[in-house]
Amino acid sequence: MNMRKKICLLAVAALMVVSATACGNEVKEISKDVSAEQPGGASDGTGENGAVSGTVSDALKGYIFEAEGTDGTVSITTDIEMAPVLEKLGEPVKYFEAASCAFQGLDKVYTYQHFEIDTYPDGDKDIISSIILKDDLIETPEGLCIGMSKADMESVYGTDYEEKGNMCVYTKDGMHLSVLVENGVITSIEYGSAVLDTAN
Repeated sequence: MNMRKKICLLAVAALMVVSATACGNEVKEISKDVSAEQPGGASDGTGENGAVSGTVSDALKGYIFEAEGTDGTVSITTDIEMAPVLEKLGEPVKYFEAASCAFQGLDKVYTYQHFEIDTYPDGDKDIISSIILKDDLIETPEGLCIGMSKADMESVYGTDYEEKGNMCVYTKDGMHLSVLVENGVITSIEYGSAVLDTAN
């Protein structure tokens, strides 16, 4: 990982802690060592569509992310329950939680080797709010990954996106696929729920 990515990740972590502290809430973080063979790594997009359950499969819409789980490929999107996804992916490398400033309950972050899943509380359930690709060792099912060019992005997803500064935002079925492009190179890819657009 280069120094720029390290700085970005540290900044994100610091913002999460500051955000939680600003709400006057306790923060809990759990880390553990994990081997390189842990499930939840990059998907080559060629596995079966191992949606986490019948009910979750029915709920899959918008842009779908795929990752290798404990028993095949897991299809994931935003605004679905995290519990069955977690069961299929296995334990994360790192887990973080903090009281939510937008909802009643805890916001949670599940970090795997090459991606991160964030959730928001909905009653007694944790709902996926975003999926963030962390490095160039994982790609979207359509074949886009960090390090590619803006032209590659447009070739894969088209030109029907909204530009917000350096961010190119595709919207479909109540969710966003946000691609950060800096100096013509993709530096971040995130699947995000549109629910959070009006949550604060």
